Amino acid sequence: MKKIQTGFLVSYDYEKLKKSIPPVYNDSDEIFLALDRENRTWTGTKFEINDDFFAWIDAFDVDKKITIYRDDFYIPELSPIDNDTRERTLLGEKMGIGNWIVQIDADEIFLDFAKFVETLRTYDHFLDQPEKNKVQFSGFLINIYKYLDNGLLYVNDATKFMVATNYPNYKRARNTKERVIYVPHYALHETLSRTEEELVFKISNWGHKDEINSEFFTKWKSANETNYGQLKDLFYLDPKIWKSLGYFPSEDLNQIKGFIKDNPNLKKSKLWIFKKNFGQWFKHLIK
Repeated sequence: MKKIQTGFLVSYDYEKLKKSIPPVYNDSDEIFLALDRENRTWTGTKFEINDDFFAWIDAFDVDKKITIYRDDFYIPELSPIDNDTRERTLLGEKMGIGNWIVQIDADEIFLDFAKFVETLRTYDHFLDQPEKNKVQFSGFLINIYKYLDNGLLYVNDATKFMVATNYPNYKRARNTKERVIYVPHYALHETLSRTEEELVFKISNWGHKDEINSEFFTKWKSANETNYGQLKDLFYLDPKIWKSLGYFPSEDLNQIKGFIKDNPNLKKSKLWIFKKNFGQWFKHLIK
């Protein structure tokens, strides 16, 4: 018990796992890959996985940490977001209550997972009676909006993401609606950084497919390194959540870490995190 159990959902964008698994491999005790037994998305659409992917897993997994967990993750009577939540719950239960249950999506690349684990370990007392002391941890995503020829566009504000919990009673996707502990750890999020064809497929099959705003695609297709400063309100659901874009003149992860460190819009301050954590502590204290 008290292991670092890291889980991923395997779907049509499985190739992205070749970028998201390596940064967490060394500091995870076990890694679980949840895959629908009939290769269905949350809308029931079938997808195929090339055998080369499983060959890559076998070759990469030198410490034999990776378990492929197959189950029925598509229920026709449920909405896409409810299928999303259900799969994450089943995966969390498979990973084992009494451990740190970390869930990272295929399109999320942790920038310093070892430091995140180091922080998580300071809260190990929450694993003693997790059903009585439910908590979840939020890091922050640097959302990549679009890859360009000589760099990438990113959303000029880091957004929270629920990345770990001691008790996987998920209410909506990865959110348990329990007390949140914010930690200053970051991941790149490749949610939109795909070809147009790949992005259309993703939006047609993910949990938010019925919520996409009508102007999203027009702005995404037009964005480039010369006009990004003029584009506003860019989020695919409520547009105002992503107010503006920035530009990194590189795709190198080490250089991007430096850009984030020097950008006050992306790096959350100690004071901001303290206030948020105090608010969460007080809110759940009086419940």
